[in-house]
Amino acid sequence: MEVDQRLLRELEAMGFSKDRARMALSSGNSSIEAAIDWLADHENDTVTSETPTIPEAEVVVNINIEASDSFQISEKVKLRAQELRNQARNKKADQEKKLEREREKARIRAGKELLEAKRMAEESERKRFGYDFLFTFSVIRFLAQRKADKEEEKRAREKILQKLQQDKLERREMLGLPKEGTIPMKPDTRLPQTTKPVDALPVKHSAARERMRECLRSLKHQNKDDNAEAMRAFQALFICVRNIVSNPEEEKFRKIRLNNPVFQDRVGKFEQGVEFLELCGFERVEGGNFLLLPREKVDMGLLNLAGTELQSALTNPFFGLLSG
Repeated sequence: MEVDQRLLRELEAMGFSKDRARMALSSGNSSIEAAIDWLADHENDTVTSETPTIPEAEVVVNINIEASDSFQISEKVKLRAQELRNQARNKKADQEKKLEREREKARIRAGKELLEAKRMAEESERKRFGYDFLFTFSVIRFLAQRKADKEEEKRAREKILQKLQQDKLERREMLGLPKEGTIPMKPDTRLPQTTKPVDALPVKHSAARERMRECLRSLKHQNKDDNAEAMRAFQALFICVRNIVSNPEEEKFRKIRLNNPVFQDRVGKFEQGVEFLELCGFERVEGGNFLLLPREKVDMGLLNLAGTELQSALTNPFFGLLSG
């Protein structure tokens, strides 16, 4: 069997006999380290007649088996073989450690990606639920309050008609025309509410609701010549309340800097706007420079009422006409 002559020469240079070096290479070892390991493991083996050799110039070489039996690997070769083994083990151990570190990094990265995906899914679900809840709540509240809004619209129309009739009488009087008779002012046709809403409100919420409604009426009456100003304030307040209902954990929705230019332009310049937020639970903090709704004081029932009143102010064209 032909063997690698270079490896054969290296083994001979290290002190191994040519026969033992050839035996090591003929046993399937293709590297110097593997051959040394094999020789170290078989140091007590004898060279048999079956050991393959390479003919040199077709001359059969007779091997003196008796002389080879007593051959022992030198101490230097043993140390070299052990050193190579240790190097191989250390290299393998280092590779295992490196692979383990890479696997650990991959596990950590996968865990972070999984947590981030879960957080995003929960955030999306929470936002979706918040908007769905607000929409459902708004529809239910709006329908429940529609009857009261219609009564208010009716009273507003009657008041306008009465003013028109009164103006007509005054013009007839100025022109010297006979009076058609005075039209008595109709008494308040509001009836005491004898039935409770579908979801009866606590006394505290009922009182707050009336004060909220009065704030919005006063704000609209103050801007009766510029309805767009009032609508912008109502819209800003509605967005503020909606954001808190949808994201109660987000402090950025629960803390407002009073001198913020956008806030001042839409809400802050109106005393009623700031009072409305205080009725929702906001408190003045940091020397009165900020409005803050503490997390533990977030009252979803109260905020829902605020949303209902703001939606009524935004959608009811007769809202606030009877005040003042």
